Amino acid sequence: MNYESFFAEKIGDLKSEGRYRIFADLEREYGNFPFAKNYQDQGAEKVTVWCSNDYLGMGQNSQVVDAMREALIRCGAGAGGTRNISGTNHYHILLEEELANLHQKEASLIFTSGYVANLTTLSTIGQMLPNCVILSDSNNHNSMIAGIRHSRSEKIIFKHNDVLDLENKLMNLDKDCPKVIAFESVYSMDGDIAPIKEICDLAEKYGALTFLDEVHAVGLYGANGAGVAERDNLMNRIDIIQGTLAKGFGVVGGYIAGTKNVCDFIRSYGDGFIFSTSMPPSVAAGALTSVKHVRAHPELRSQHQERASQLKRMLRNAGIPFMPSVTHIVPVLVSDPVLCKQASDELLYNHNIYVQPINYPTVPRGTERLRFTPTPLHNDELMVDLVKALTTVWRDLGIKQAA
Repeated sequence: MNYESFFAEKIGDLKSEGRYRIFADLEREYGNFPFAKNYQDQGAEKVTVWCSNDYLGMGQNSQVVDAMREALIRCGAGAGGTRNISGTNHYHILLEEELANLHQKEASLIFTSGYVANLTTLSTIGQMLPNCVILSDSNNHNSMIAGIRHSRSEKIIFKHNDVLDLENKLMNLDKDCPKVIAFESVYSMDGDIAPIKEICDLAEKYGALTFLDEVHAVGLYGANGAGVAERDNLMNRIDIIQGTLAKGFGVVGGYIAGTKNVCDFIRSYGDGFIFSTSMPPSVAAGALTSVKHVRAHPELRSQHQERASQLKRMLRNAGIPFMPSVTHIVPVLVSDPVLCKQASDELLYNHNIYVQPINYPTVPRGTERLRFTPTPLHNDELMVDLVKALTTVWRDLGIKQAA
């Protein structure tokens, strides 16, 4: 077999469908978010970043950066091993205590990423619980899908946010078999929110564990930034909460929070935890500082929501079609992969605005979009510039405007 030809053919398929991804070569500027340098063949251009998952700009926060710098000088670059073999640093312990407290749980466990946290936890539970059935929302993130697949347990997919469909599927299962309902609070592509209370009601009725991915909600919702479950006073009804340190908290890493037993179970049996080098102490120190800061500053969450609402108003007034998001995520619909990429390119090269096109398989075919994530640091002037640029690009490319 000609392996190189096979690889090249598959890449060619993506390019012909307009789905080939080109990464913007960016250099973030400390203290100057949401601006960055975009490196191109002709040199570097200053651009405004409109699609960052650093939702509150905490990756640029001076206290976070200072904490990381201090820990780097104090502890060195790396952790030195896995958590089991010399790689548990005191910053890891402090961070896990802080996260458990944030979610009002007995314990937490940190991972190198949110992806690894989902993959490891769901695969371990599915493998170890005898005859386990995992019920998964149809719009769940790839990391959850991969974890469920890797578990080799029975998988049942229920319609997105459809509690009637979920109950119909639960009713057909043996009442004594172990069950896990896996779902997200904020779905990152459409910006909608799960019916958490109703899902918890079903979990209690049918004896299922609840696994809630709050990746796009931690730091952003609730009195302390613990997520939508905190906002809705439902944290005590969720068995396992999974979160990230890379979005609302602006650093990197993932975690779960739950009972001491469930966290110890994953710590002791989860391959993705056991066999991974632990996160650098400086990263843990930065994340710890960020979590504490975000908890103490609820005005960040208020500002974040206000900015998202303002952008939606301005887009609506300009006739730019966006999906009916109820969260901070603002998906602007294009509905064509080639046009979506062209619109992104036009914004970048002609207007110095960077937003990444979102195409299949991240979203279904026909729902291609530009996904905007305004932060507290995107002011009105930047929004005016964005809407003007979108209006020009929509006109030049003949993209359908809102009715």
